[in-house]
Amino acid sequence: MSGTALPLLAAIAALLLALGPVTAVTGSRIAGWGVLVLCCLGALIDLGFLIGGARPQSLTLAIGLPGLDSVLALDGIAAFFALLLFLVGAAAGAASLERAAGAASLERHGPLSATAPALPVFVGAMVVTLLAADAFSLVAGFELMSLASFALVLSDHRQASVRVAGLLYVGMAAISGVCLIAGLAALSRYGIGFAAMRAHPPEGLRAVLVLVAVLIGAGSKAGLAPLHVWLPPAHAAAPSHVSALMSGAMTKVAIYVLVRVLFDLSGPAQPLWWGLPLLAMGIASAVLGALRANLETDIKAILACSTVENVGLVAIGLGLGLAARAADISALASLAIGAALLHAMAHGLFKSLLFLAAGAVQHGAGSRQLKNLGGLIRRMPYAAGALLLGAACLAGLPPGAGFAGEWMLFQSMIAAVRLGGLGLQIVVCILAAALALATALAAAAAVRLVGIVLLGRPRTEAAAQAHDAAPPLRWAMLGLGIVVVLIGLVPAGVLGLAGPALRMLGNTDMAGRAGWTGIAAQENAAGYAPLEIAALLVLAALLVAAVLRARAVAGHRTGPAWDSGFGAAPAWLANGDPLTQYGGASFSQPLRRVLGPALLGATETVDMPEPGDIRPARFSATTLDPAERWLFAPVARLRQHLSGVADLLQFLTVRQSLAVIFTALVAFLGLIALLEQI
Repeated sequence: MSGTALPLLAAIAALLLALGPVTAVTGSRIAGWGVLVLCCLGALIDLGFLIGGARPQSLTLAIGLPGLDSVLALDGIAAFFALLLFLVGAAAGAASLERAAGAASLERHGPLSATAPALPVFVGAMVVTLLAADAFSLVAGFELMSLASFALVLSDHRQASVRVAGLLYVGMAAISGVCLIAGLAALSRYGIGFAAMRAHPPEGLRAVLVLVAVLIGAGSKAGLAPLHVWLPPAHAAAPSHVSALMSGAMTKVAIYVLVRVLFDLSGPAQPLWWGLPLLAMGIASAVLGALRANLETDIKAILACSTVENVGLVAIGLGLGLAARAADISALASLAIGAALLHAMAHGLFKSLLFLAAGAVQHGAGSRQLKNLGGLIRRMPYAAGALLLGAACLAGLPPGAGFAGEWMLFQSMIAAVRLGGLGLQIVVCILAAALALATALAAAAAVRLVGIVLLGRPRTEAAAQAHDAAPPLRWAMLGLGIVVVLIGLVPAGVLGLAGPALRMLGNTDMAGRAGWTGIAAQENAAGYAPLEIAALLVLAALLVAAVLRARAVAGHRTGPAWDSGFGAAPAWLANGDPLTQYGGASFSQPLRRVLGPALLGATETVDMPEPGDIRPARFSATTLDPAERWLFAPVARLRQHLSGVADLLQFLTVRQSLAVIFTALVAFLGLIALLEQI
């Protein structure tokens, strides 16, 4: 299997891309079944390749730029991220079958047939990005992924909020593509193939250009602060199975591009400070994402902000790995990079599970707003179980899948005091404190989500009459849940699959520090033992159940949990007074008071053009996110000014037009000459 893995995966990518036009003719159910079957097959092939040792393979195709063939390759790094993609893609394909079963979409986004062809193209483009071994193939797959996901985000373009989210998303995707092309162009001085780039790693200003361009190009798609602003509205606007793919897989494909360029193509001799931008962006993402997750009132917006937080944790691990590799501390590098890869795999799976559960809640209870939900744990046991499992991982509770990666990350920070001098050590200490704050806020967000959505009384009649998910979505959540539980109990299995990638990125793997019984930061040292913790938790639960049974008295009285001690609602107010229960806004009031009164009046204004009006849409917001206030709002005003200037070009004389063209040509040639000097 290992010798034929790359041709088989390339064939799966081609079939997924071809499935898009076929779906446009045959119907939307073909897309779901095709993605499900092909992703399951791809996961089996990829898993066999990783277990077999992940020996690198390459394949040359006679397609691409004129005179240049496209090259595909498969190694331990690409195979690890491809496994996550195929697992999430299979679950999303199964979940989409429930949407295709009815005449309308699961979340009332309109008919599915208009966007169904984009689903297999989206997955296929991500596979192409992971298999690409030259700059053209990588950019082609990355941009096709962006276009397909944009079509899926705009599944209901009739809603103003969806159109605004789509415009913001496509704008960030355009910036991401331009920066990624610039970074790869700086690397492609001696050829567009990855082999040529590895043979001539960037140096000096060219290395700085590569670092900045790729951090913007891939970091914006991953959702790293301050380029994360597009992510919450886009995830909230998309259907839930698409949100699962975007959060679970697409952001990890962007992380893969970061890893491929900064760790592999740029060579092992980059300076120690290369890790600092990733550390800064990672900790900003972790804190801002966790904070916003505690303040949002839409379930999918909460999960999207949590994605920003978890992507930040992955970036911190990668930044520490870059710095440790530059300092030639292989054990620390493998620990930090292993933490990043393990958390990327775990987060991709449990966040996909949470988004599918959010879709089930919206369909079954009729809303995603926290103020309209409550008491769903009895009415929706399958969705509630998925939400509880995902929230436990989100909070980083052992032995959940989210704990092991965070534990390894903290161990990496403790060991990072050996890096650099006093200045870097102070930075690491500050990062450790900020990381502790982010994990605490993430746990609070998980408690808030579970308590308000699942416990207490229903806040509306629709929540009181909610129904659970249909079988296709149940099977998707069950499959993801099983994999998430296995990762939580045996995280060393994921580290074993990541072994080939760790040897490529950090010169050593976690052998001797990761086994079936647990993970240790150093050989022959105490560490994290998830199986023992799980056994103790089971014994404690059995002991508590036995004590309660022995001490129980005759008769019993039941009442809703998380009910703040209030009695049953009167007959004339079936769902009770909403003021007698905690809500999404009331739960976050302490944070709002701490952060200041300016945050209490957050407002959003959407100004969409009327039909036939060619003026662009405008979006202004006084938000809780400093990136929106201090970065994106000035950029939006600059864009508006430049568009007005561009409109004046149509009134220029012939002489003025020729002068503008000549000036632009001279500036372009000057830029080319400058890049050649670099």
